[in-house]
Amino acid sequence: MNITSLLSPDRVVRRDDIGSKKRLLELLAELLGSSSQQLPQQEIFDSLINREKLGSTGLGKGVALPHGRLAALQEPVCAFIRVDPPIDFDATDGQPVDLVFSLLVPEDSTEEHLQVLSTIAEIFSDPGICSALRQCQSDKCLLDLLTQRDSRKISA
Repeated sequence: MNITSLLSPDRVVRRDDIGSKKRLLELLAELLGSSSQQLPQQEIFDSLINREKLGSTGLGKGVALPHGRLAALQEPVCAFIRVDPPIDFDATDGQPVDLVFSLLVPEDSTEEHLQVLSTIAEIFSDPGICSALRQCQSDKCLLDLLTQRDSRKISA
């Protein structure tokens, strides 16, 4: 699974104005809603927040993977945000989060949802890519690193 095919440059951003988990989820809803499918931001936010109510998607080591499902969605869509300074996300290890990869999938695509989540979790379990992403000072740098990492995974 090539996760960068689910991203677009306008949905990969570095932000320093996020003060809370709620504001982060709102920004993710804005980014994901701006996809070519023009999804309703409130529905996206509700999907993300409802998933968080089941348990935090903060994986630990500064990484979070907020995700949800939408009936109106035709295909998966992703967004990535590097947050500086890190924010409290109720992660499993208690550490604040600064690398956030979000995923929305169609309501009935259970297998695809799990496959994409697995691929994303594998990428962000690599301390090298996480460290490199934390050094990025531009949105383009973030997208380039994610694309390069995804390409190496495919060709390996």
